[in-house]
Amino acid sequence: MAELTYMELSRAFAELELKDVPVIAHASLHSFGRVHGGSETLVQALLESVGALVMPTHTYATMITPKIGPANNGIIYGSGQDVNRMAEFFSPTMPADRLMGIIPETLRQRPEAKRSIHPILSFAGVRATKILAAQTMAEPLAPIRMLAEWNGWVLLLGVDHTVNTTIHYAEKLAGRRQFIRWALTQNGIVDCHGFPGCSAGFRSIEQDVQQYTRKKQIGNALAQAVPIKALLAAVAARLQRNPKDLLCNDISCARCNEARKM
Repeated sequence: MAELTYMELSRAFAELELKDVPVIAHASLHSFGRVHGGSETLVQALLESVGALVMPTHTYATMITPKIGPANNGIIYGSGQDVNRMAEFFSPTMPADRLMGIIPETLRQRPEAKRSIHPILSFAGVRATKILAAQTMAEPLAPIRMLAEWNGWVLLLGVDHTVNTTIHYAEKLAGRRQFIRWALTQNGIVDCHGFPGCSAGFRSIEQDVQQYTRKKQIGNALAQAVPIKALLAAVAARLQRNPKDLLCNDISCARCNEARKM
């Protein structure tokens, strides 16, 4: 397949009709196939096609696992000593975790981009200063709350709902258990409340938001745009019918097991 160009990406993104809309995007560059200019081209085309752009730039390398801690926390205490020794101090210039993919890191590096302050669950964005500023240590998913209040959309580019951070916010609103994690910072190890659960069981929500979803095939990638308010309502309805819904099937998943106990 030929390389996707900037103009082809721009035209495709424009067909999703998000020009004046704030968006939280999750994306896989590899899923598109060959893109001329790589992630920089894709991010530029995306910025031209939305009102504001936010992406998660989480930094799991800062995380510390203590020897002891609160009960029912979905974690095995004392299990991370080797990882603890390799933990990195958080700084605003720290690269996004490789699990986020190259596209969020490309967005973070843009001169006009801003980044939120959380040492594990940060977000980066352009034209999204107020959205990012809503984040606090007590409310790490507040940028999604702001996006919902501003009628924002979720944009999935070559990925599915298992990477959709907005569903974690919907779980929180529905009362699902949140966790505590710890991060290494220049001011010492800090408590990080409101840490979300597992996302491996999120794929099935796609059927519930199908009627609201705009779709566009772009190269090898399927782009899906979903209004955040519709997604929050769909998750709320699912969890009201069955509080154990959207949990994964891995019997060793500590976070999903703790959520089931609730």
